[in-house]
Amino acid sequence: MGKGGSLADGVIKKILLSYTYVAIWIFLSFTVIVYNKYILDRKLYNWPFPISLTIIHMAFCSTLAFLAVRVFSLVEPVSISRHLYLSSVVPIGALYALSLWLSNSAYIYLSVSFIQMLKALMPVAVYTIGILFKKEGFKSETMANMVSISIGVGIAAYGEAKFDSWGVFLQLGAVAFEATRLVMIQILLTSKGITLNPITSLYYVAPCCLLFLFVPWIFVEFPVLKQASNFNFDFVIFGTNSLCAFALNLAVFLLVGKTSALTMNVAGVVKDWLLIAFSWSVIKDTVTPLNLFGYGLAFLGVGYYNHSKLQALKAKEGQKKAELGGEEAGRLLEEREVGDGMGRKSDAQD
Repeated sequence: MGKGGSLADGVIKKILLSYTYVAIWIFLSFTVIVYNKYILDRKLYNWPFPISLTIIHMAFCSTLAFLAVRVFSLVEPVSISRHLYLSSVVPIGALYALSLWLSNSAYIYLSVSFIQMLKALMPVAVYTIGILFKKEGFKSETMANMVSISIGVGIAAYGEAKFDSWGVFLQLGAVAFEATRLVMIQILLTSKGITLNPITSLYYVAPCCLLFLFVPWIFVEFPVLKQASNFNFDFVIFGTNSLCAFALNLAVFLLVGKTSALTMNVAGVVKDWLLIAFSWSVIKDTVTPLNLFGYGLAFLGVGYYNHSKLQALKAKEGQKKAELGGEEAGRLLEEREVGDGMGRKSDAQD
């Protein structure tokens, strides 16, 4: 009875911890999105410089990652050769820079709620790019689901009260680059047995990302900032904003490492609904019935996609257990046959 009670307590503790990791990630992701919107929106803090904001984030994260790895040795660096860095990390850093630049730029033109609706296209982009790079197999059922998600997002866009074509272009570009980055991580790093936690990932990728952002910043935003002599850098605003962005990277590692990437996908849907509700009730963004209907349709498609992924994962784990069980049974049978053979040999000698 005591053993059963301790087992139940262990399960409850594990469930509570999982919910805690989910809650921390949702809170930090929610905070970073709303904070970035506050800084970049012309009607709020009015600092519409997305490249500069992303550079501040990357510089802050690079510094903390360097201190954690090289100065305080809190995290062991992953061994990466110069060739692997140039051929794998640099392209991923470039894609990350483009994704962050475009996604932050979209906050200047679009509402928080509509951006979350457009982000529902991420599974469509990842699946499509995975097919192009031959990392995913084409399945009619999955493609039909991707089409339903796209139709739902299209309806939400049609019902958007403050539709801005340039903002939509920026956000769709961010989704495309982020999806490509995720596929490239799988192709260039994971397939080679290299896994990076958020600290080592920032240690290697953030400086590269910073360099790629610095080039357009010189030509696009630096001349404007140079003329804006009345601007005073607020260390509290940008410091806490950067700290939230860094903490979000750690929360991603905590959530995926202690639960799964699938859990983060499901939690992401909950976060999107919370952001839509916040955008409508607090920021006073207009959310139309057609918006909600379209996103609801896309939400069902994303939910079905996550369910399919979960079933595939369970089937794969079941197959692995069956194979291990078969190997174990074969080994025991072999040992038994050897034992019987030795017994027969002993009888013959007697």
